[in-house]
Amino acid sequence: MTVITEDGVRLWASRSGEGNPEGPLILCHGGPGLWDMFGDMTGLFDDRAELIRWDQRGGGRSERCEGPWTTERFVADLDAVRRHFGVERTAVLGHSWGAHLALSYTLAHPDRVSTLIYVSGNGIGPVSDWHPGYKANLAARLGERGLPEKDPERAIVLWSADFADPEHALEQARRMADPWFEVNYACNRALSAEIRQTAGTAELRAACRALDVPVLIVDGAEDIRPRSAVDSLEEALPHVRRVVLPLAGHLPWVESPAAFREAVTGALAARP
Repeated sequence: MTVITEDGVRLWASRSGEGNPEGPLILCHGGPGLWDMFGDMTGLFDDRAELIRWDQRGGGRSERCEGPWTTERFVADLDAVRRHFGVERTAVLGHSWGAHLALSYTLAHPDRVSTLIYVSGNGIGPVSDWHPGYKANLAARLGERGLPEKDPERAIVLWSADFADPEHALEQARRMADPWFEVNYACNRALSAEIRQTAGTAELRAACRALDVPVLIVDGAEDIRPRSAVDSLEEALPHVRRVVLPLAGHLPWVESPAAFREAVTGALAARP
């Protein structure tokens, strides 16, 4: 299915589970510059929610374009997806960079979001609060393994560090890379630079403090991105619940599917 944004960019999207009891849930994948990798997650919720998946502009099955690579533009794209499917109010789940996007969307359009599910994000503090720890943890988890020069092999090795179970990490990372689409590094660099400029501002904290939308934060305790980074967001939100899954890394629905399902379905059932 194709969604056309107001600036004419074609986005890939799909819909499943229509008519299920908990209503619509739009999924925002990580990156930036990647594509939807929620195949395992949809199997957890197809019986409970109408799931809407999409590839963000410039990546995956969506149209290759020249941007613009800004959070504001991606928020508008997410709203185009919502409108395309005729959804007035929806739950939104974002993972990693997608958690930042989902939070930004909720802050911009709180009347259109019933519940925000914030998975494996990095909070709202300065990037310098967590990024050095992430780099150290990445190096420790990779150990002596060298990085291949080219994708997808390079990406697979890097992604393997996102899993807590070293025995199955490479296998799980290979599943992430199937199907493989070219990583949009221009998009990644631009949005990462924007986040470095906007994270940690007083304006962002004030907006989160005023947010009248229920939020579920889900973390994997073994994520190599320090989970203390998310404390900044949890402390700012007035309506928040946080679940930490002890045996999971950056993709908790893969390594702790039952506990992840329980947390998310509970949030969906409780939404106003």
